[in-house]
Amino acid sequence: MLNKQVLWWPWYSVVPLLVLLAAIALACVVGYFVVLGFGEFAPFRKIISKSTQVFLVLSIFPAMAWLKMTKAELGFAPSKVFFKQLLQGLGLGLLTLLPIFILQYALGINVFDESRVWSPGIVARSMAVTLGVAVLISVIEEPLFRGILLMGLAKKMPVLAAIIVSATYYAALHFLNAKSLVAPDNLQWYSGFGLLQEAAGNLLNPEIRPAFYALLMVGVFLGVVRSQQPASLGLCIGCHSAWVWQIKMSKQLFNTDYSSEYLFLVSSYDGVIGPLVTAWLLLAVLVLAAYRRFWLR
Repeated sequence: MLNKQVLWWPWYSVVPLLVLLAAIALACVVGYFVVLGFGEFAPFRKIISKSTQVFLVLSIFPAMAWLKMTKAELGFAPSKVFFKQLLQGLGLGLLTLLPIFILQYALGINVFDESRVWSPGIVARSMAVTLGVAVLISVIEEPLFRGILLMGLAKKMPVLAAIIVSATYYAALHFLNAKSLVAPDNLQWYSGFGLLQEAAGNLLNPEIRPAFYALLMVGVFLGVVRSQQPASLGLCIGCHSAWVWQIKMSKQLFNTDYSSEYLFLVSSYDGVIGPLVTAWLLLAVLVLAAYRRFWLR
């Protein structure tokens, strides 16, 4: 007879989806009243997107209470250890993604943007700003995906299953977006739900598959790193920050050569992630697994 917990795995996997839908629904309504009160200072879809992120971050606290999860179980180590992990994670992120950029440049996929004028001061300022943005993104995303989501699922299912499920949510959310503009004069309290329908339909677009698989492997890699030791969220934040930082700097310094014969190795999502990143991170995960299984025995 199957273990009862195994039978409940699919249901536990759906709980994050229900939380996500609740956050989006609330953001759709709140976004309408924000525009009503303050005017459309940003595209309506962007207001909904950012509001959803805020509600998801806030959902961490009731979820921690419901799961009886401590700050350490979420992944946060004491300050001194956390900042050490952050630096180690930055190093890991550089080590794992920099070879991709070197190879993309060597293959002629990325070419230096000669139309822009650079100086040491401009480059240093750009690096500092993009690093700050990268850290901010990671500080928001990692407690959600490698914190409450991964660790919450790991309480209800095997760690490997939790890693795959959390990585799937992580990858899918990058493509849950709409492109339509809603004119302020046509805005109704239910307009956001129309954008939600469009965003959900985008997940079925076959063109996103190369980038989706790459982001899935990003989530799996970070999940494996997170699961190797308790209170290691700092490693994930640092690694994620380094990746985002390199991607943003690459987009400023280089252009994608769409005539390159190796263009199939990247996707149209950002000109960086794609089959090459998928294969590279899969190899990295296998190396980590082999190291843990055979070297640390």
